[in-house]
Amino acid sequence: MDTLIARHVVVSGRVQGVGFRYLLEREAAAAGVAGWVRNTAAGTVEAVVEGPPSAVEETLGWMRRGPRGAVVVSVDVTDVTPQGRTGFMIR
Repeated sequence: MDTLIARHVVVSGRVQGVGFRYLLEREAAAAGVAGWVRNTAAGTVEAVVEGPPSAVEETLGWMRRGPRGAVVVSVDVTDVTPQGRTGFMIR
């Protein structure tokens, strides 16, 4: 079994109003990562993704592209301590 890792992510650009959160929820479930995602008042998307390193990296790769209609300008990724989260939810 892989060691779990967790990342706090802030995605900026045109990332609200394009289905980013809903499609990230689907991508995260398919990759097998847990965590949460939300829109911020600043116009960014903020998330925490947790799981095996390969699954987290796969999810981060999707976040760097985003869904059709999104224009990802930057992705700020910070290591955080895994919390043993289960499931992925939109906040």
